[in-house]
Amino acid sequence: MKINNISGVIFDLDGTIYLGDEALPGAVETCQELRRRGIRLLFVSNKPLQGREVYSAKLSRLGIPAATDEVITSTHVLGMYLARTAPTLNYFVIGEDNTRNELRAHGLTILDDRLEQDSREVIDPQGIDAVVVAFDRTLDYRKLNTAYQALIHGAHFYATNADKTCPMPGGAIPDAGATITALEYISGRKVELVAGKPSPFILKQASQFLELPPERLLMVGDRLETDIRMGVEAGMHTALTLTGVTRREQLADSAVQPEFVIESLTELLSIV
Repeated sequence: MKINNISGVIFDLDGTIYLGDEALPGAVETCQELRRRGIRLLFVSNKPLQGREVYSAKLSRLGIPAATDEVITSTHVLGMYLARTAPTLNYFVIGEDNTRNELRAHGLTILDDRLEQDSREVIDPQGIDAVVVAFDRTLDYRKLNTAYQALIHGAHFYATNADKTCPMPGGAIPDAGATITALEYISGRKVELVAGKPSPFILKQASQFLELPPERLLMVGDRLETDIRMGVEAGMHTALTLTGVTRREQLADSAVQPEFVIESLTELLSIV
């Protein structure tokens, strides 16, 4: 089966284009050929560990030249949203340096750096207006307790992404979704907004950049619950690649079904 009207392809990164510091088989050649055919590319990541310019440089280093504005991250989208809707709040962040720095770059006030100098178990929750949860490999009890105390005192609850795990060489590791679930369980609160896939916020940024209607776009990713769900809900064509976290046997029990299932990205060239 071939789709004849595709003018843009949105790629997930981890587990789709690359794994760790290595491009996945066929990724470089496929992106080169798609560009040669005049198809526009956009790269979207829920991973908040680095800025868009870092992802752009990494793609270019791997042989897939990409400008900074061809990359969208969940942190960038969340920062833009909060700067527009809640610019005066005091934010506590469970996240790594890039998440805090990107949110500050949008003019937001971040309180969690005080943990470095504060010997108390927790920052005063009365001073926290909102909690932001992101992928954080430095997560510890003090961060979790601070967020918990803030949430039970009424702080807003936001997240960059809700991925359960992040694919890495050697196997997946816990991602922000695990922290969100823990905080929801102990606080009795539900996260109010998730900026990353499959949210409409990150999709809106993608659509604005590509300036194409959904029916002319193909979403390619390795996760049913984020990449493929976003594409299906937006009315895009979808392709699930089995190079990341999803296995073929998981499709039978999934409510979200891709239009195509591919073993590697080279198979895209026979679809579009």
